Amino acid sequence: MSTSTPNTQSANLLIEVFTEELPPKSLRRLGDAFSEGIFSHLKAAKLTTDGSDVTSFATPRRLAVEISNVLERAADYPVREKLLPTSIAFDAEGKATPPLLKKLATLGYADIDLSTLEKSGEGKNEALYLNVIAKGAQLENTAQAALEQTLNKLPIAKMMHYQVQQTNGELIDVQFARPAHRIIALHGNKVLNINGLGIAASNQTEGHRFLAPGVFTISSANSYENALETKAKVIPSFTKRRAHIESALLKAAGDDLVLMPDSLLDEVTALVEWPAVYACQFDPEFLEVPQECLILTMQTNQKYFALTDKQGKLRNRFLIVSNIETTTPNAIISGNERVVRPRLSDARFFFQQDQKRPLAKRVADLAKVVYHNQLGNQLDRTERVRAIARGIAQKLKADEKLADRAAEIAKTDLLTDMVGEFPELQGIMGTYYANHDGENPEVAAACSEHYMPRFAGDALPKTSTGTILAIADKLETLVGIWGVGLAPTGDKDPYALRRHALGICRLLLEKNLALNLVELIELARAQFPQNEVQANAKTADIYEFIIDRMRAYLRDQSFAGKPFTSAEIDAVLSQSPAQIHDLVERLTALREFNALPQAAQLAAANKRISNILKKTTTPIPAACASKLLQIPAEVALQNALEKATPALVAAYEKRQFVELLKALVTLSEPIDQFFADVMVMDPNPELRDNRLALLQQLHQKMNLVADLGKLA
Repeated sequence: MSTSTPNTQSANLLIEVFTEELPPKSLRRLGDAFSEGIFSHLKAAKLTTDGSDVTSFATPRRLAVEISNVLERAADYPVREKLLPTSIAFDAEGKATPPLLKKLATLGYADIDLSTLEKSGEGKNEALYLNVIAKGAQLENTAQAALEQTLNKLPIAKMMHYQVQQTNGELIDVQFARPAHRIIALHGNKVLNINGLGIAASNQTEGHRFLAPGVFTISSANSYENALETKAKVIPSFTKRRAHIESALLKAAGDDLVLMPDSLLDEVTALVEWPAVYACQFDPEFLEVPQECLILTMQTNQKYFALTDKQGKLRNRFLIVSNIETTTPNAIISGNERVVRPRLSDARFFFQQDQKRPLAKRVADLAKVVYHNQLGNQLDRTERVRAIARGIAQKLKADEKLADRAAEIAKTDLLTDMVGEFPELQGIMGTYYANHDGENPEVAAACSEHYMPRFAGDALPKTSTGTILAIADKLETLVGIWGVGLAPTGDKDPYALRRHALGICRLLLEKNLALNLVELIELARAQFPQNEVQANAKTADIYEFIIDRMRAYLRDQSFAGKPFTSAEIDAVLSQSPAQIHDLVERLTALREFNALPQAAQLAAANKRISNILKKTTTPIPAACASKLLQIPAEVALQNALEKATPALVAAYEKRQFVELLKALVTLSEPIDQFFADVMVMDPNPELRDNRLALLQQLHQKMNLVADLGKLA
């Protein structure tokens, strides 16, 4: 059965919704969702081709999409659908039953000639099928549905409710992100008869509010972008506008470095249609304030781009992105310089006021700050972190007093005016204020370092005290929040426990800290008097949670440019290592071992031994008795094991994992011979248990680095 060819040529399709200023922080997402929504509907209706390209547009006052090679009508296509079993479709006289007629009506074929229906199958399995050529979708109808459904599904946080007057004078209620004024729907140069948000589509839009005010006509869909840029002073593409801004900022910065966080670039791009970059200055006296404060106030409050020298020191020059292009920008520059001064003055005032009261005198006030209603206040939390930090310092033979002092004052900057205004500066301001108070440099550094790593790939603390406090802080959060029943579930992790667990993994591993993870969890648990925490925060559960994060971390590591395999990672982690600082070294050694000719045989033998030991239900003796060894192969295996053991133990103690695994090669032949000649499960229980004891000793020595059986 063939399909018919559409009776129309393809053309570009343009759909635009012109509004009041859209929310800048979500404009990029809105633009992408709008274009994806329209295109997906057209594609599903087979109105696009393999060569159809999608171009998304998003400016402060418009969402638009241009799709190339869109058909006016899709090709007709065959439909074969099972209707009903024949026994149900027809009565005893061969007439159509009500169920059949209802089914056909539902499908839109109530008037079809029943003789055209196909019978297929035999006996009870015979069924009735509909075979028709369905009409291809019409662009106008599909575009109408696409526009309505896409607008309804846009990721809009808050809707505005307003009324739109129709041509007959009637007012209808509409809700959208912002009031809409115009809609364009062009297929080539033809206006589609569709509407949305109470507005009928046309071929007219508006240009830049100041540089090209007023309404103008778009002659065809493929002239849209060029017309806006040349006639309307609008760069409609979000991506191109952002790239233009970035290029202009770099050019205006000259020899300086411009700070361009992605979030700020996106927001500024969403605020302007025809960007122009101008350089401004502020009074050099403000540079006495920590530059992080000045940078943040310029970025957050004013959407300005700060400049630094090549060493990262802030300059008293900054860049603005204006929506007005002019050859005489003096008024724009002076206006922005005038606006930024009170903002910087506020930052200086906060900084000066905060320094009047040392951090140490703010500790008691932490009791006024609620941490969690089941875990007490920030002072309670501070005391717990102090105890954990002292315990870690003791284990590492580090300075317990410095760790305790750092933990005592680390959270006090939360009470300062500066952090109250800019929460992003917590920790950073703590370091500045601690240095001002004359605290030990390591204590001051720990005030900011204990938040590290803040995100994947973030730097780790440089100081020993900062490292200790970072582990203690994360452990306290993990155990406490877990203990009150807020362990992560699915995608929900409001307290970022996964991030804290990964941070602990990185700190222990990358700082090469030989700390017992189980003991650390127990140390943290011991600081919580709450029965609920003791009941819920089980050490084994939290240990497994952290090890799962370690598993994810190790997948991103590699040896000689090749990532570690899941089998290799599982081989190491299945041993439930209490110390995780040397896992990459173990994996690296395992990779080298796996390249040996004897590796596969040893791995298979290890797996066989594991299976034998797992199936054993009776207690196995702690040691193998030489006097009970009767067969030469078992004697040879014990001798080989005894000979290899000193070297294996010495290599393990020195963490020479490669040498340890290579030393196992000497056991390959004796193991093979043992399984060839010896029946482990001998009817004599004494001989059986002795052979199991030998295998258990062998199993322990073979798995010092990893469970080799996982490689089989």
